[in-house]
Order: sequence, then structure tokens, then C-alpha cells
Amino acid sequence: MTVPTLPLMLASASPRRAELLRAAGFTFAVDTADLDETPIAGEVPEAYVRRLADAKARAVAARHPQALVLGADTTVVVDGAILGKPADAADATAMLRLLQGRAHDVLTGVAVVGDGWSRVAVAVTGVWFAPMSDAEIAAYVATGEPMDKAGAYGIQGVASRYVTRVDGSYPNVVGLPVALVHALLAEYPGSPR
Repeated sequence: MTVPTLPLMLASASPRRAELLRAAGFTFAVDTADLDETPIAGEVPEAYVRRLADAKARAVAARHPQALVLGADTTVVVDGAILGKPADAADATAMLRLLQGRAHDVLTGVAVVGDGWSRVAVAVTGVWFAPMSDAEIAAYVATGEPMDKAGAYGIQGVASRYVTRVDGSYPNVVGLPVALVHALLAEYPGSPR
């Protein structure tokens, strides 16, 4: 595996991102950035995830100048609208009503920053949901699973029973497109070839 010569730092508190990186054989430490994740008025989804991933990586890189810092931000997009993490159960219910029975996109911005070098890219994955009744939505929201996830669902959990198709990177939908991370890290000049 291509690994940068600088230590890798994950700028995320997401246990799912850490698990995906570990499973892919990466060694890293974790430090998080506490940023306002509110979209800027008129900001398109790709620019939004790109901006946040880069801001997270740069905030952590300022504290760890001898590391390559990986920042990421994932959002769900339907009809051009950004669906972040739900504020409460009613918000989760509204999001799931928008998603059920149709396709949407999951976008993850990935930024790698360090040693005066940076790269930012975005992965897009299409996801199709089966129709869900109000009772199914209510039961899913009651599990608590939707509450800390963009778009109010976790594809790797209970929601998997409603996902009928995935077009693109499955790990992207979980929260980190690992192949894209690997490709960006391989571009770092200090990475062994």
C-alpha cells in the first residue's frame, strides 16, 4: 500500500470514517475540528462538501504541522437540497419522506493537507431507496440510527433493508470514499511509489 512518509491524521470524530480507514490498512491518529457546518447562501452541494473538508483538514493541520491531515464532509442531496444531520426526530422523519421511493446522491468532500501541499476532491454516489410507509419511517427513526447521519440514515445499519441500488462507492455512503483517499495520498510527493 502507498503510505505517506508523514504521519496521517484524521480530522474527524466519525467512528465510521476511522473504521473504514483501519479496514483499508491505514495507520493514523485522530484530532477533530469544531467548525460551523452551515451552508453559505447559494452554495451548491459540491462546493459545500469541498469547503468543509478543506476547512477541517486545515484547522487540524495548523495544530499538527508534521502530519498529513485528512478532512472529509459527507452530505445527502435530493432535488439540489443539502440534507445534513437531522436536528430531531421530526427532521429525520421529513428527510426520510423525501428520500423514500426514489434516488438521491451522497457527496463526500475529501481534503488532504500538509507540508505545504494539498488536494481536494469530491466523490458522488447514487443511492436508491425503496418506498417506505409512514410506519416504517417512524420505526426506523425510533431506532435512533438516523440522528447523527447526513440524510437521516446509515446504509450500513437498519436502513440497508430499504436501499435497492448503489451506483458508485459504497464506502462513500458510509462516510469516506477510501479509494479516493488512497489516490489523493498517493499524489503526495513524499509517498513511496
